[in-house]
Amino acid sequence: MPMIFLFLALLTVVMAIGTVTARNLFHAALFLVGAFFGVATIYVLLEAEFLAVSQIIIYIGAIATLIVFAIMLSRSMMGREAGGYNRFWVAAAVGAAALLALLAWVLTTVPFPVVDQPVPADAISQIGAGLVGPYVIPFEVASVLLVVALIGAVMIARERHRQR
Repeated sequence: MPMIFLFLALLTVVMAIGTVTARNLFHAALFLVGAFFGVATIYVLLEAEFLAVSQIIIYIGAIATLIVFAIMLSRSMMGREAGGYNRFWVAAAVGAAALLALLAWVLTTVPFPVVDQPVPADAISQIGAGLVGPYVIPFEVASVLLVVALIGAVMIARERHRQR
């Protein structure tokens, strides 16, 4: 089991690195889908099937599809004129390394107590009640935000097409 986890974690990290280093925006989106799928398989290994299915439905099924459609609607971003790197890549790499060092320090110095508690029999119904109860507003705001992003991508694509 640890070898499977290490393989999936390595595959997920490789996909995430591919997401940020790919020169083609469409390829970066496909790498992102691979990273999302890797996270979902890790959830399966952790016996969190609900989170795995949610990861697949929400991130791969909705957000990644939205990103791919937005990329396809704004084709000029996929061309060779769009560079894979910008002038801030060194600062981003230094920031990522500093964040990695901070996380490694926190994980090695902070004691995280583990309490073995059984999962409640109605855990899924509690999650469902939370999603349609107090957390319904954030989900609705996120859905409206995604629709606005898609409409914005369509409008930008149409405007660029009219300019040609």
